[in-house]
Amino acid sequence: MTTEQAPMGRRSTARDGWSNRLETYVTTHFGPVWNLVQKSRRLRRVINRVLVNRAILKMPTRPNPLSTMAPYTSWASLTDRTFDSRHLPPAPEATRDVPAVERVAKLLARNGPETVCSKSTVLFAYFAQWFTDGFLRSDRSVPKDPRKNASNHEIDLCQLYGLTSAVTQLIRSGKDGLLKSQLINGEEFPPYLCENGVIKPEFQGLDVVEFNELTVEQKNRLFAMGSDRVNTQVGFGLLNVLFFREHNRIARLLVAEYPRWDDERIFCTARNILNVLLIKIVVGEYINHIAPYHFKFFADPTAFPNGPWYRPNWMAIEFNLLYRWHSLIPSTFNIGERKIPVGETMFNNEILTSRGLGPMFEDASNQPAGRIGLFNTDGTLYDIEVQSILQAREVQVASYNDYRANCRFPRVTDFNQISADARVQQALRDLYGTVDRIEYYVGIFAEDLRPNSALPPLMGRMVGVDAFSQALTNPLLASRVFNEQTFSPLGMAMIEAPTRLSDLVQRNLPPGAPQYFVSLTRRDWRRSPG
Repeated sequence: MTTEQAPMGRRSTARDGWSNRLETYVTTHFGPVWNLVQKSRRLRRVINRVLVNRAILKMPTRPNPLSTMAPYTSWASLTDRTFDSRHLPPAPEATRDVPAVERVAKLLARNGPETVCSKSTVLFAYFAQWFTDGFLRSDRSVPKDPRKNASNHEIDLCQLYGLTSAVTQLIRSGKDGLLKSQLINGEEFPPYLCENGVIKPEFQGLDVVEFNELTVEQKNRLFAMGSDRVNTQVGFGLLNVLFFREHNRIARLLVAEYPRWDDERIFCTARNILNVLLIKIVVGEYINHIAPYHFKFFADPTAFPNGPWYRPNWMAIEFNLLYRWHSLIPSTFNIGERKIPVGETMFNNEILTSRGLGPMFEDASNQPAGRIGLFNTDGTLYDIEVQSILQAREVQVASYNDYRANCRFPRVTDFNQISADARVQQALRDLYGTVDRIEYYVGIFAEDLRPNSALPPLMGRMVGVDAFSQALTNPLLASRVFNEQTFSPLGMAMIEAPTRLSDLVQRNLPPGAPQYFVSLTRRDWRRSPG
């Protein structure tokens, strides 16, 4: 059972800041003017560059002087990326005399029907999880170190190819640049990892989280893929299978166009092309879904050669924490005629192979996602919320108000400046007493959603900063790299062609497949005024 987001009173905007209010007003009003602007290719590029730069420069740029290694700067802390970067110094006072973690986690927990988002679909939830797990990867050592990560810090499709070349080699066919595959019900899928519950010899070296806790039946349904997490949930597997098929589709086209190329060159070129297609979708579809603007952003590789933010990527602990969008996940997934509880979609690729890629994408596009916010995380994810709160405390993340100031928002002085929801205001007051004691991980979820956006204001600003500054600095977009020598003439034509997620889905279905609805945005969503 679900509920639509209930109408609320008005949140006090007294501490939004006049420049923020002005910028929001201009970019979210005057639709006809913005539509006219975007018809001029030259003007569109100029506006895109200006708005992207403004979004990124809302926070101090990389390199950050500190990481989670130590509360001071050293050569090691500036270069050892196994530790997370951090936007603000550790703040021991922010974690002193905080409420019990169980009380805080109850603020996030769903108690009754889920509240659905008026804009986003379950496909948005699927994509967000799959995309961010490519670079926001927490440490998996035993015991875990909350300061450390297992990330390459790049948008590199490690979900598909793995974190290392050794892992990549295990999933390659060794011919025509292809990834190993099998046919199931006439559709291409990765091969199965196990036989009789044992990892096949050809895949020794691939890893799956919680492998030892799985049944033999679950192990036999695991796909052999690069990431250790892609089998965990059906939405993750869905996106990975799509990009797996697109890689092989591109490789086959390259083989036909350049028959003298060897397996290695075909594979590397297909991988290059696919990474850029992903970045195009991230900027042109995913970020535009999140943003409330009339203007539609697009990836422009040549626009930012000298930006002050154009620095090597290094994911920050705050970015990792803010992306715990567990409230997006519904309690049940509508797949075909069935309602499947969250738990039954874990380590269960049979749902995907039996339903098929196209119908699964349409199922996800027809179901609303949950609304990001407090009181909306399914009980199956409660323990993960507890671990997130603990991690933020262990690395001494600064307070919610400190991050507002760092992102050029005035500090809030009253609970009604965070949310118009009286329940949220009272819960925060009961837990923290004063707004200055609100923890970062709670505050970013407590804010009301921005009109026409999937995210609250502070979270939206921080996502914009890191999303733009870490997508557009990808090495493949550099001016000396983004050319036909890297991608081939055929590859450049693919990259320059309009590409949406629905295009990838449709061209990777069996011949004669119908047109499926594929969208991060609900069919019934309508832009509200302002």
